[in-house]
Amino acid sequence: MSIIINKIKDNIFLAVVVFIYIFLLIFMPDKGIQSLSNSMYYVKEMLTIMPVVLLLTSFIEAWVPKKSIENALGEESGVKGFIFSFLLGSFSAGPIYAAFPICKMLIKKGASIANIVIILSAWAVIKIPMLANEAKFLGPKFMIIRWVLTTISILIMAIITSKIVRKDEIPEDNTEDRENATLIVDNKFCIGCGMCMKLDPEDFVIENKKARVNKDILEIEESEKVKLAIDKCPAKAIKYM
Repeated sequence: MSIIINKIKDNIFLAVVVFIYIFLLIFMPDKGIQSLSNSMYYVKEMLTIMPVVLLLTSFIEAWVPKKSIENALGEESGVKGFIFSFLLGSFSAGPIYAAFPICKMLIKKGASIANIVIILSAWAVIKIPMLANEAKFLGPKFMIIRWVLTTISILIMAIITSKIVRKDEIPEDNTEDRENATLIVDNKFCIGCGMCMKLDPEDFVIENKKARVNKDILEIEESEKVKLAIDKCPAKAIKYM
């Protein structure tokens, strides 16, 4: 029972959403079914998009040096970082939730909080295809004025947020009990490339075109080979649970 309570505490927002759905299905079934149907549409969309985004994020994390991210988007990048962030968000594709794992990876690689705010904001409201449609339906003058004011607002928000939020306040990928966390391969993301087995054949095997850990490995017992396999996994499917 305590495990369930802890899970609810760790996922309080999700628990509230589930409670609301249950309430609607019981007391307002029509609205509940409609809400659930709308939500399932976006869940299906996420299941289609997110694996590709996570794979792309993994490749960037594995192949782009941390120094390059720090130079382009780090704390000392200055105006150059603002411009790169703005362009990255403006020329992005896909819904805004696709930006969250990418931005978390960029923070891990050394990007500043201000530049992350710019990427997210530009991704949400200043996409190039969206500007073209805005000019078509609302006129070029409206689009230009809205674009200028939005850009100024984004820069102000980025500066204010960077003064309030610190990097060490960004949550990390961790489990409740780090000492008892066991290494696993998440089959939902594993692409069966065999990279982990090549790097650490003692701890990883391929079965049914998917990798798995062939023995219990606690995080506190992590070896250099295991650490290398985690870092080099292109799908980032190896983790501790």
